[in-house]
Amino acid sequence: MTKLLEKAFNRTSKLPDSSQDAIAAIILEELEDEKKGETSFANSQESLSILATKVRNEIEKGETLPFDPASRTK
Repeated sequence: MTKLLEKAFNRTSKLPDSSQDAIAAIILEELEDEKKGETSFANSQESLSILATKVRNEIEKGETLPFDPASRTK
């Protein structure tokens, strides 16, 4: 445990039980959000990889058109 976290726990331990529970709930919620964020990022990376493979396959099969900025509508 880092010194800062130990200091935070020591200070928190001196608070009333209801305050300790509130702080614990915040910490646990933050940890859960962090876990969800990591999972979301991994899923995004996987989705992008699948999309890139699909695009490469379409290019190889000649199923795409060349990019022409002049044909863009404003």
